[in-house]
Amino acid sequence: MSEMPRGRYLSIAAQGLVHVHRVLVMLSMVAMLVACLVLTSGVVMRYFFNMPTDWQDELTQFLLVGAVFACGGAVQAQRGHIGIEAVASLLPPAANRWRRWACDLVSLAFCTFFCWKSWTLLQEAWVEGMTTESTWASPLWIPYGLMAGGMTLLSLQLLIQVLAGPGRRREG
Repeated sequence: MSEMPRGRYLSIAAQGLVHVHRVLVMLSMVAMLVACLVLTSGVVMRYFFNMPTDWQDELTQFLLVGAVFACGGAVQAQRGHIGIEAVASLLPPAANRWRRWACDLVSLAFCTFFCWKSWTLLQEAWVEGMTTESTWASPLWIPYGLMAGGMTLLSLQLLIQVLAGPGRRREG
C-alpha cells in the first residue's frame, strides 16, 4: 500500500486490508494461470483430438471475473487505476490531495452502489437457483459472489482512503 493513513483504528483496518489484498493477488495470479491452461487444453483437445469441451469458456470467464474483481481493491490501494496525470502535475500538492480525495469520494459512491447491486444479484441468483444457459449450466451465484466480494473490498479500500482525508500527510 503506497499510503498508510494515520489514526489507530484506520491504520489497523488499512493494514488488515493490505494482508487480504496480498492473498487475493496471489490467488488471482493462480486463477489467471489456470485460465490459460484451461483454454490451451481446450484448443488442443478440439483441434488435435477432435474432442470439443463445453465447459472451458465458462470456467475461464469465471476465473477471469474473479481475478479482476479480487484485485480491484489492491490496485486502488496502490493508486494503480488509470488517472489523468496532466491535471495532477499542474496542481500544487495541497490542491492535488483535495482533488484525489474528491475523486475517491465519487468513486466510493459509485462503487458502494455497484457493491450493493452485486450483493442483490448474488442473493437473487442464490435464492432462485439461477444458472447459465450453457450445457454446463453452472450456477450464477459464483460470478456474482466474486463480483460482490471484490466490490466490497474495493469499497472498503476507498472508504479508508476517504476517511484518511485530504488534509493529512500520508507516509510512504
